[in-house]
Amino acid sequence: MVNVSRRSLIALGAALPLLGRLDWAEASPAVAAPEVLLNYNESPYGPSPAARQAMQRGIAASGRYPYPDMYALAEAFAQQQGISDEHVAVFAGSMAALRYAVLAFTSETRSLVMATPSYEVPRQAAESRKAPVHEVDLTADHAHDLPAMLAVDRQPGLIYLCNPNNPTGTLTPTKAIEQALANKPKGSILLVDEAYIEFSDAPSCVAWVKEHDDLLVLRTFSKIYGLAGARLGLAIGHPALLEQLAVFGGDNVPAAASLLAGRASLADAQLVPARKALNTRLRDETVAWLSARGFTCTASHSNCFMIDVGRPAEQVIERLGGQGVKIGRVWQNWPQWVRVTVGNADEMQRFREVFSSL
Repeated sequence: MVNVSRRSLIALGAALPLLGRLDWAEASPAVAAPEVLLNYNESPYGPSPAARQAMQRGIAASGRYPYPDMYALAEAFAQQQGISDEHVAVFAGSMAALRYAVLAFTSETRSLVMATPSYEVPRQAAESRKAPVHEVDLTADHAHDLPAMLAVDRQPGLIYLCNPNNPTGTLTPTKAIEQALANKPKGSILLVDEAYIEFSDAPSCVAWVKEHDDLLVLRTFSKIYGLAGARLGLAIGHPALLEQLAVFGGDNVPAAASLLAGRASLADAQLVPARKALNTRLRDETVAWLSARGFTCTASHSNCFMIDVGRPAEQVIERLGGQGVKIGRVWQNWPQWVRVTVGNADEMQRFREVFSSL
């Protein structure tokens, strides 16, 4: 696995416009362009204008614990989804909620069942507490093989499903999720991670928590809302399930600026559709470009996709990184596939330029 730094030349990028105004800038040596970061499924656009203004207000509010804003965020999300706010819990990032769920519902005798390749955090959390982990290959069309996942253990503690999946960006049909929820062992919890759902046309499972006390759904503000650095996420489920997560950190209220940014983002009715459309266009253009050159890509409905590069993926990652384009890590059972995050138009153009030189 390649360890890629999250740091970029942000300060340099901010300074370049200023340098362009100086008379001596034209005679100065060329300055290397900032790295293109297509490696962590972050948003290239960052917080929306409304969220940025809200975060500024959060500075003045930071002398107090922002519980009112946390409750207001949960209420706003619940109202949009048509559920009660008692079904919504706010965390400092959905990763925290995911880890807490693994700790709450698995043990040395109750396993975690998940797909592979998929998001590694639940496996890592389960291994930290010595819980058995069953990883089941995706189907031929890269969906979760839910019948196989249900068959691998007759009494798992937690069944994890990332939809759209990370790293493939592929969808598992809603009907298959409904059937899994109906047919899973009684007492097992189904967790649906919807970190990327806003990029797709797939229906959410959030409303199902009103009828199912064994379903937990996660949402994040890190992806389409551009708040990865603000650390803000939601867990949606029956209040009794949420109470079991709260044991591990329910009183750890997120920062005031993050909560205010989340509230402003939810209130912006144009933000999600605009960013979704832009992401779809840039992703599909890039996948079409790759396909025309003989590369196979996953059928992504997210802000990332995978490419079969036909050689050890580590080599491609290193060569692109050497030219300032950082792409995602390698999954052990897909050693010739690389994950690419969808950046902005300039970033995807740079990706194509560098990739074509391989």
